[in-house]
Amino acid sequence: MTSDFDPSLDLYVTAAEKRKSQDVVILDVRELTAVADAFIICSGRSNRQVTAIAETIRTELKSHGIQALSVEGIKEGHWVLMDYGHIVIHVFYEPVRQFYNLGAFGPMPSGSP
Repeated sequence: MTSDFDPSLDLYVTAAEKRKSQDVVILDVRELTAVADAFIICSGRSNRQVTAIAETIRTELKSHGIQALSVEGIKEGHWVLMDYGHIVIHVFYEPVRQFYNLGAFGPMPSGSP
């Protein structure tokens, strides 16, 4: 992330962490897509925790006057997509996140292409 990134991002991350979400990652996608400025990806250990994380995010942000444009997948609790316009939040059930290989965002190992 660059230093000129949206400071309100902390509010979104704090909301996600209130229900002990795991492995919170923020991706700066401004140079990659016009859809959003950032993706926040986090996960829960069960589908119930995923639903609780998403509900907490929605409630917390709403208390700050921030409404989601759309929320999908909250009933199933496997992959919740929360669209806040410039910020999109993905809350995964951990095995689903592993399936899509969305856990390793660190630097590429040496010798990688």
